[in-house]
Amino acid sequence: MSDKIKFEIEFVIQSSPQMLYQYLATPSGLSEWFADNVNSRGEKFTFIWDGAEEEAKLLKRKTDEFVRFAWEEADDDSFFEMKIIVDEITKDVSLFITDFAEEDEIDESKMLWTNQVSDLKQVLGSA
Repeated sequence: MSDKIKFEIEFVIQSSPQMLYQYLATPSGLSEWFADNVNSRGEKFTFIWDGAEEEAKLLKRKTDEFVRFAWEEADDDSFFEMKIIVDEITKDVSLFITDFAEEDEIDESKMLWTNQVSDLKQVLGSA
């Protein structure tokens, strides 16, 4: 078992929490920005990139607040979480990502998330 390191990254998103949540928690929303295609059956989500499939289990979710998934092939307690945070004063909406990666892959993982969220912002019209 490898020792993955937890990392967090935050993005300001110009969207309502309700609209943003639809892009984080539904197969149709996720397929708009996160993967080429996404299917789900119950708690099991199948993400498809360039014909390759990766399966993840939906561990936890709270409407308009967050979703947490774990990759099926992971042999540890790692997960990835997408949390919506609304600033109480400014009402700015942020997407707070928590993920795990090998120490030498953290920068690459952060760049991947940055690219994915850039696609999400385009879909939402907040780029």
